Amino acid sequence: MSSFFVSTLEVLIGIILLFGGGELFVQGSVALSLLLGIPQLVIGLTVVSLGTSAPELFVSLNSVIKGSDALAVSNVVGSNIFNVMVVLGCSALVMPLKVESRLVRRDVPLLLAVSAAVWGMASSGKVTWQGGVALLIALSINTIWEIRTVREEPQGIQDAEPDINTESDSKGWIKSFSSLIIGIILLTFGSKLLVQGASSLALFLGVSEAVIGLTIVSAGTSMPELITSLVAALRSRTDLAIGNVVGSSLLNQLLVLSSSAIATGASGLKVEELLIQKDFPIMVITTLACMPIFWTKGRISRLEGGTLLGLYILYLTDQIIPKSLPEIHDEFRLILICIVLPIGLISITYKTINYWYSLKRIRGI
Repeated sequence: MSSFFVSTLEVLIGIILLFGGGELFVQGSVALSLLLGIPQLVIGLTVVSLGTSAPELFVSLNSVIKGSDALAVSNVVGSNIFNVMVVLGCSALVMPLKVESRLVRRDVPLLLAVSAAVWGMASSGKVTWQGGVALLIALSINTIWEIRTVREEPQGIQDAEPDINTESDSKGWIKSFSSLIIGIILLTFGSKLLVQGASSLALFLGVSEAVIGLTIVSAGTSMPELITSLVAALRSRTDLAIGNVVGSSLLNQLLVLSSSAIATGASGLKVEELLIQKDFPIMVITTLACMPIFWTKGRISRLEGGTLLGLYILYLTDQIIPKSLPEIHDEFRLILICIVLPIGLISITYKTINYWYSLKRIRGI
């Protein structure tokens, strides 16, 4: 049996185990929280969000333990890029996403600020444990702020938080603990298999672990977010579909990256130069692009969703071409820089100007 086949099988089995483990982790955590009398609103904003980000957390921590810092960092960056371009894009293709909540005025600007700050931290070539602690403190402050402010919103906004099955209360302590423990075991083994398979694939294909982390691993660990947002979109719960993306992207940086940095201790979490120069900027730009998209009458249309998905395909192609077709890589990059980038910037600028002009007309300025 070839090493390529074995590595691919490890990646696939790892992703399946992560998906199942994440689901059991959420079920067990929610049931346990209900038994402890924690309000459903708090559970939706904390436990459920943590559950969908659990695969990224376990994979990145396992990568750090094995000394694969590049895989740990690229998993976070790649997952955030995947969340915005693929999860939002696919959800908008299923159902145009109408934004009627605080996402535009609070959560997306916060995500943009955090993404820029993390890029700044990483620009020195590593994220120190002190930086990790700072990100964890920011997560704690944001969680408290989230819980306090959501109670002040109109009922329609509060209803956009994830539904929680109150029947979990009747399942009892044993079933809750069993689901939680089995979920953690599956997450642990799944993350180990995925990291092992991804590292072997990188070696076999002759690409860096960062490239594997940005593509295969990040897509695999982001499957829970994709499924959750697609189901929410099909049920016309568009605020939940978008909120899942924003919340997961925040947790990837404030929890997953910070935990990985703290786990490295005094040495710090090493960040490859290519990630700093190329992929971190793309992560920030995709987050920035969300602002004018959300400003378009408070909705993400199918056209905009398809555009996001198309941009991710171009991003993937740019990751693959250097090894598969190196002779056309320079030409492909030139097309991206001279055609795709200007069109994107013009579209963002137009939407931004159009939004502010609309605001002035409404206010009668």
